[in-house]
Amino acid sequence: MGVRGLQGFVRSTCPHVCTVVNLKEMAEHHLSRHPDCTPTIVVDAMCCLRYWYTPESWICGGQWREYFAALRDFVKTFESVGIKLIFFFDGMVEQNKRDEWIKRRLKNNREISKIFHYIKSRREQPGRNMFFIPSGLAIFTRFALKALGQETLCSLQEADYEVASYGLQHKCLGILGEDTDYLIYDTCPYFSISELCLESLDTVMLCREKLCESLGLRVADLPLLACLLGNDIIPEGMFESFRYKCLSSYTSLKRNFDKKGQKSPWFFQKPEGVTVLDKQEISMSSDPESKQEIPICTEPESNQEVLMCAGPDSEEKVLLCADPELKEEVPICADLESKQETPMCVDSESKKEVPMCINPESKHEVPMCMDAEPKQEVLMYMDPEPKQGVPIHADPEVNHKLPIGTDPKCNLEAPMCVHPEVTQEDPMIMGPEIKEQVTMVSDPEILKIARNHHVHAESYLVYNIMSSGEIECSNTLEDELDQALPSQAFIYRPVRQRVYSVLLRGCQDGTSTAYPVVKEWFVYPGNPLRHPDLVRPLQMTVPGGTPSLKILWLSEEPAVQAQRLDILLSCFNLSSSREELQAVDSPLRALCCLLIYLFIQVDTLCLEDLHAFIAQALCLQGKSTAQLMNLQLEYINPRAVQLGSLLVRGLTTLALVNSACGFPWETNEFMPWNVFDGKLFHQKNSLGSTCRTSENAEFWAGHQRSWLTRFHNLKAVVCKACMKENRRIVGRTHWNSHHTGRWGRQSSGSHRTSSAYSRSGQGQPWRDQGPGSRQHEHDQWKRH
Repeated sequence: MGVRGLQGFVRSTCPHVCTVVNLKEMAEHHLSRHPDCTPTIVVDAMCCLRYWYTPESWICGGQWREYFAALRDFVKTFESVGIKLIFFFDGMVEQNKRDEWIKRRLKNNREISKIFHYIKSRREQPGRNMFFIPSGLAIFTRFALKALGQETLCSLQEADYEVASYGLQHKCLGILGEDTDYLIYDTCPYFSISELCLESLDTVMLCREKLCESLGLRVADLPLLACLLGNDIIPEGMFESFRYKCLSSYTSLKRNFDKKGQKSPWFFQKPEGVTVLDKQEISMSSDPESKQEIPICTEPESNQEVLMCAGPDSEEKVLLCADPELKEEVPICADLESKQETPMCVDSESKKEVPMCINPESKHEVPMCMDAEPKQEVLMYMDPEPKQGVPIHADPEVNHKLPIGTDPKCNLEAPMCVHPEVTQEDPMIMGPEIKEQVTMVSDPEILKIARNHHVHAESYLVYNIMSSGEIECSNTLEDELDQALPSQAFIYRPVRQRVYSVLLRGCQDGTSTAYPVVKEWFVYPGNPLRHPDLVRPLQMTVPGGTPSLKILWLSEEPAVQAQRLDILLSCFNLSSSREELQAVDSPLRALCCLLIYLFIQVDTLCLEDLHAFIAQALCLQGKSTAQLMNLQLEYINPRAVQLGSLLVRGLTTLALVNSACGFPWETNEFMPWNVFDGKLFHQKNSLGSTCRTSENAEFWAGHQRSWLTRFHNLKAVVCKACMKENRRIVGRTHWNSHHTGRWGRQSSGSHRTSSAYSRSGQGQPWRDQGPGSRQHEHDQWKRH
């Protein structure tokens, strides 16, 4: 329900709504009133990521060790004053917000293009005004907070609702975030993360009661205001003409009355070509105990004026409709572009006319429905895809109103917030709307386990695949003009396909042995995101066979524990390298697995790239956070920028595979603060570009004998595994004379990604023909 620009409006026009508060003092006051209750702040973690990421460097793939230290300091500061933090993360994208998600991802694509243009022209990191959070930041922040002992939850829908609901139900001290949702929702106090001073714990509290006082509204009216102004669910353009007419009439009539010195109310004048209502009475918001009313219009016989709004600094009221004797007429809202008048429909039972609003984008009419019992108007938003209405306004007797979301795959409506007096299950406990949801996997016990791991932020994407069969991956720092390096979405797709076969075994229908497809909303250059890529699971051969998920996830037998690792390696098609990888010490074992897969998949990775990846991981073990912070780079290489993001996306893929296989590896083995540092990798990669020979291990790993030995051992493991797949890793000089700039290898057994990975098979550049380019309009949803 967040409204774009509302927070800026509040700070500029209603500054008294913003109050500087000290969280330590508030916690002490809260504890004095509730001695048995620990002061708790609910944190909308997705809003806080860019404020938590304080390292100066963000372009090279992430300064993960510095970031982890910053999170630790943040947590310790609140613990030192007795404040408990509960962190919420978005767990999935709701269908009614998919369009907004796509819009933001395409906007991010344009920003990324500007970033790479800047790097190529200036060879330096752009300023903070072009800041783009490192890939995988949200995912690894979950694991970091859990490693720090914090209660971390992952939502089953957009997190803002669950944050507001949790804060209200548990009488929390407040919500820390940066989202106008928390001004709209009637929940606990809202604190701004952008205004937080960590040293003093001073921040700004935005008071919704003061906002309502300024606008002449009640708190219960705020959800309706958010709908009229537009938000993530209601398109901003849906009521654009309505807002335009209100504003223009208000401005012109106020100016006329001000000139005449009159104090009369401002009436709308009938514009040319506008329809007039003869009989209508629909109340947008009315409370018999309140002196404020905000109806749309009234019965002509009642001789009552119907108030549209009241200015906070004026006693004059804007009228939409008045007694016919006053010769004032009520304009119907028209679409400025289509020149269409808003039609009226008649409720067959109530015999009342109900206005229809037209979505300027979809051209669908949206009825204003009347509930026969409470006589309360319910605004309906029609999603053109699922063809379902989403009620926005609630029963007038309920003081706490939040939007209602409708799952497009079932007819169950889930209330989006909880009244303080209403007893309801904790949002993290499975309710009937979850139990009855149509899912990809039908086994309730397995779904319950997957859901529990998801809610407690222990897994990644597993529950999304098993429940809805739909996943997404946001933007990655990838250069759309670089034809040599593929998108991470393609490189790791075969791994995901094998994971799908593990999770969706037994989901075939009775008439076919084919697996169900998984919808992938992955952002990559050339993908307009009009539709998801439909990806089929890829069957694989596992030594000893693949056990059921019940056995794989629940059994403690040593044989099953060994099978978990076998399946993990099979997902990367690396079963033949099991012994070599087992010999590698933690935490570099997972990194070696990922490097083997990458170098088999992508031919344009050279020996210097391998050296840089291994050397930075080894050097990272001996570096302090302060040393990493003080590391300076001579210049920024755009190719190294993309390589850093590519490796981090590989680590997130490892998180998916590990959780799908029953956690054969400890989570810390593939956490980036243990195996990767962006600046350190960039430094090693840049040195490799200027070095005449790639065989000098001292040049890469330093002069410590132990590091040199480990460097040679790790390099040998990767090169040996690649040779089993006929992939010989060569130096950059040799590579330049033998390669044409395409990427990928063809092999019957490895399912490598290649420049011929398309239906045409003509060897064209991958960006011109990969999934998502939509070459053929009739084949809009490509299957893989």
